[in-house]
Amino acid sequence: MKKKLKIIFMGTPDFAVPSLKALSKNGYNVLMVVTQPDRPKGRGRKIIPPPVKEAAQHIGYDVIQPVSIKNKDFSDTITGLKPDIFIVVAYGHILPQNILAIPETGAINLHASLLPKYRGPAPIQWAIINGEKETGVTTMLMDDGMDTGDILLSSKEKITAVDTSATLHDRLSVIGADLLIKTLKSFENNDINPIAQDHASATYAPLLKKGDGRIIWEKTAEYIASFIRGVTPWPGSFTFQDNKRLKIFSAKPILVEVNEAPGTVIKGFPDELRIATGKGALSVIEIQGASGKRLLIKDFLRGNQMTPGIVLH
Repeated sequence: MKKKLKIIFMGTPDFAVPSLKALSKNGYNVLMVVTQPDRPKGRGRKIIPPPVKEAAQHIGYDVIQPVSIKNKDFSDTITGLKPDIFIVVAYGHILPQNILAIPETGAINLHASLLPKYRGPAPIQWAIINGEKETGVTTMLMDDGMDTGDILLSSKEKITAVDTSATLHDRLSVIGADLLIKTLKSFENNDINPIAQDHASATYAPLLKKGDGRIIWEKTAEYIASFIRGVTPWPGSFTFQDNKRLKIFSAKPILVEVNEAPGTVIKGFPDELRIATGKGALSVIEIQGASGKRLLIKDFLRGNQMTPGIVLH
């Protein structure tokens, strides 16, 4: 049965690319790749294809980009290919039951958390924001819920003290690709044992919007440091000095007693920006001013006075 499974792959962002490449490298029969439409990005609003489209075309796979997966033409096209299985990796849409019913063997989803924790669209960011020490990837059989299907295999990964959502994303995408191939091999050997999720233990990782990067200084310094790492690079953490927006790229918590109100710049070492929080203080490592570039704090302070008593909000 190996390498004869007729697969339709569905995915869109960078996270899905290693999985698609792993299928190709291992000789699996990918009939078609389904990804989201090209969309405008950046300041110039240039139309950009999804990373999965670029990777699929480079490999030589056929690609379709339906505007809606509820369209009859889409379901007819997929049905006509008579796939054995769907592989879905960060496609970006919940598949309706009529689509899930098309492949004979079912649909496998790769998700970037240890399910049932962190279901939803932003599991990597929220695992870091919440100070988790480990996360991982999970393959599951898809149903019509949001990451609620039976678990097939999982793989754990430590979250380091310097991980951002970008660095963890890149590691998990590669680990996930390996786990996907292991899952398919288990299917081929008929030794896969789906396990129902404990829905009572489920947590949710909602999508982060642009405004969600604003720092809440009333939180603890430890939480804020994790928050900054979790929202880097998207949506990015920020605060305001008067009406000037400051972006903070990295910082570390300092366990000191503070009497000043949260958000207040307090006395620290030379070349240090230390800010009071709800518990402890935050020492900023990298920052960007409203019209400047990303700088180490000592370089930023050469041209920007941040005297004790200034309040950030």
